Amino acid sequence: MPKTVLRAAGAVALLLSGTALASADSLTLYCAADEAWCQQIKTTFEAETGITVDMTRKSSGETYAQLRAEASNPKGDVWWGGTGDPHLQAAEEGLTEEYMSPMRDQLQPWAIAQAEAAGNRTIGVYSGALGFGYNKDLLAKNNLPEPKCWADLTKPEYKGQIQMANPNSSGTAYTMLATIVQLMGEDAGFEYMKALHKNINQYTKSGSAPIKAAGLGETTIGIVFMHDAVAQSAAGFPIVTVAPCEGTGYEIGSMSLIKGARNEDSAKKFYDWALTAEMQSRAQDVKSFQLPSNKSAKASPLSPDLSTIKLIDYDFKKYGSSDERKRLLQKWDTEVSTLPQ
Repeated sequence: MPKTVLRAAGAVALLLSGTALASADSLTLYCAADEAWCQQIKTTFEAETGITVDMTRKSSGETYAQLRAEASNPKGDVWWGGTGDPHLQAAEEGLTEEYMSPMRDQLQPWAIAQAEAAGNRTIGVYSGALGFGYNKDLLAKNNLPEPKCWADLTKPEYKGQIQMANPNSSGTAYTMLATIVQLMGEDAGFEYMKALHKNINQYTKSGSAPIKAAGLGETTIGIVFMHDAVAQSAAGFPIVTVAPCEGTGYEIGSMSLIKGARNEDSAKKFYDWALTAEMQSRAQDVKSFQLPSNKSAKASPLSPDLSTIKLIDYDFKKYGSSDERKRLLQKWDTEVSTLPQ
């Protein structure tokens, strides 16, 4: 057979192979929640749909950075979970796709408000209030007072006793930074962050890492979402969860379809499935204590009750905007992170 015919036959075979691969039931999922929850979501969706899921777990900030890096050649299909601010920023920058799920009418108003703030390029899947937790055994051992307020964390007796994540990589820590600025005003808020910096023993990459370290006795206090602190106490660690007395911010954990997704049909199936009450009710089975966005989903009785917590009127649109987020992070990098401890 002539070489030209062989080359042509090979090209056709390659094309057909590529088409088969493109139409295969598969999904690439970027998950920004706790590892156990991400694994549960992957395996349950695979079992219920027959769609194979390639899941990667990273923090919110890392996932957003990955979407930006892959913008010209997207590798992922769906970004599920993590704080809403970077989802809003990704929507603003055109990294995600508009989608109106048929499940929308089953969701809480705050989930829909998140979607509307992003031109329907993201949607709320869970919510949780910011706070901190402490290891009561270490607190007693070191004869430290019980912290009840944000202001308490800057006291000199807590020097080297506190962990929080880096707001560049962690949506949790960025929510904390934006919360303090809204709660105290920008000038006073950054003075607070500078004072807190003196007491920080480590800035972690992941938002939940500080309270896991506190549970293991590696630090006394961890600044996290309250549901992550509850998860540690539910697992048997000596952690006490605190809602700061001055008031606090909260997150709307979100989900977005990645623009240019290779598996669009599978991505939309996942998106709709992830908004069902059945899927969201399973979170408590893996000790995830966020509040679900589907009105009919069942949350754990251990989940923090937002109605009992003093919440600020968190401005998601402003602090989820690209310019504001970049500005605050740059200011934190320049004015806070470089200071001696």
